[in-house]
Amino acid sequence: MEQNARRTGDHGIGQMVHVIHVTEDAQALREFYERVLGGFVYSGVDGPDYLDWEDRYATLLMVGDLCIETMAPRLPADPRFSVARFHTKYGRHLHSVGYKVDDLNGLQRRLLDRGIPISSPGGGKLSDVDPEAAYLFPSPRATAGLLIELTSHDMQNDPRLLPTWSSLEGMWRTHPSTLESFSSVVLAVGDLDSAVQTYVDALQAVPLASGSDPELDTDFQVLQLGDCLLEIVQPRSADSDLGRHVATWGNMIYALRFLVRDLDAATSWLEGNGVRTKRIGDDLLVTDPEDSHGAPMFFGTRHASDIRTAPPAAGSPLTTQTKDAQ
Repeated sequence: MEQNARRTGDHGIGQMVHVIHVTEDAQALREFYERVLGGFVYSGVDGPDYLDWEDRYATLLMVGDLCIETMAPRLPADPRFSVARFHTKYGRHLHSVGYKVDDLNGLQRRLLDRGIPISSPGGGKLSDVDPEAAYLFPSPRATAGLLIELTSHDMQNDPRLLPTWSSLEGMWRTHPSTLESFSSVVLAVGDLDSAVQTYVDALQAVPLASGSDPELDTDFQVLQLGDCLLEIVQPRSADSDLGRHVATWGNMIYALRFLVRDLDAATSWLEGNGVRTKRIGDDLLVTDPEDSHGAPMFFGTRHASDIRTAPPAAGSPLTTQTKDAQ
């Protein structure tokens, strides 16, 4: 049975079609996801696919119910191409997310009416709705630093859309890491209230939980955007890894978070595969970014929204509550 993706908003923002992770060696990153997290490769099985008009290599794979596109520029990196420019500036880093949208024309209108610039597939900015566009990119400067591809199409050969998905789901849930599912994309920002307002107003994300987390030294808001959670975090200290990330890169995608059934088992499996971890409280750990290709990866026994049980007050998406108070 295929996956049934949750949708949010008037325009049907649904399945997160992929997360792009950029490195200098697409094959090495693909092997990391296969070896460490039981990744299932469904495009680029015999080696990364090369796309000449972007001058880059890529592989599509599933880690649990999350599609990850591992991507690398052809070396030496040619600055005429976007992936090469990204890698030259940021190095190993998470790049972007993509969402399937039922009513892409309607969402274009909503964003344009709110003054959010949109880049067209052929380059340049849209001045009006493009009914022929298959995919679009709102300016990340207007979406708190998160680069989001909005598309009207499914990912080709996406295993989640096949009738065999329920069988594959049963296989990855037997992985030694005790992986249960993808949990959230973590977006690091310098101004939490402004970022949350953008997502609630422009993209109609649904506020689920908010507060202050002393263990991570952050203020946060968890939103439902399509079928995935978006965890927006603002560092409370410049001395934390998150604080240094915001100081260096500004607003930008920071990490991925996965749900596991047994944190001790996950720790043992990760450490046994050469991935150093740090325990954060009783129910969460994070990988050393040096061992996970520049991207911190959180593993916890609860979703970020589950830990904080009191949602924001009705009509007040920016209301916060401390984790300690619950």
